[in-house]
Amino acid sequence: MEELKSIMEKFAASGWDLISVPAQQWLDGKFDREAFISAIKQADRECGSCGCEMDPLYKRALELI
Repeated sequence: MEELKSIMEKFAASGWDLISVPAQQWLDGKFDREAFISAIKQADRECGSCGCEMDPLYKRALELI
């Protein structure tokens, strides 16, 4: 659970609304599982292989949810 929280904090701080908003909702306890999974999958499609530090976090977050 601590690993997932750390990932969510990185997503929330990213400034990219696609993942920052649902991640912040998760951190606030207002988690919509399906909406979050959809957002992470979209982020992975759009940015999951750009080489940034977030790339592996998309897949890992999906594994942990």
